[in-house]
Amino acid sequence: MAEIKKPAGVPEKKANRRGAARLAAVQALYQMDIAGAGINDIFAEFESHWLGNEVEGDTYLPAEAAFFRDVVSGVVRDQKKLDPLIDEALSKGWPLKRIEAILRAVLRAGAYELQHRKDVPGRVVVSEYVDVANAFVDREETGMVNAVLDQIGRQFRGDEFGRG
Repeated sequence: MAEIKKPAGVPEKKANRRGAARLAAVQALYQMDIAGAGINDIFAEFESHWLGNEVEGDTYLPAEAAFFRDVVSGVVRDQKKLDPLIDEALSKGWPLKRIEAILRAVLRAGAYELQHRKDVPGRVVVSEYVDVANAFVDREETGMVNAVLDQIGRQFRGDEFGRG
């Protein structure tokens, strides 16, 4: 799993805790998709082992646990609504089911947050999930994440993104 470490001497900020929560949420969604793990098992594992703890010698930033839980449970709850939105935003001929599992997790989490977390500016959501994707995939694929989430952002937050 990708590492998010707190740089030495940098004070912990809420944004950093949310960034760590986003990364953890994507990792959790990926694990649920690949391994078929249940949400309660995922919450227990991530909260006891990954959120703000040392794992295999690396110290991970503490994540905002409530934010992590909201994104993961929201994606699980709304996946049947989110997937068609993402499919529509993807290029023709590339349905979501053909996208790598880690990118599915990034796109689902980003789409959920754009639709439901109006407390976070839309462009921040897009930027954060592009950064998360960058931890796992090539630049070309992060460009696709940016384009898809930008299109979804325009649907739900036209006032922030501009409609055109």
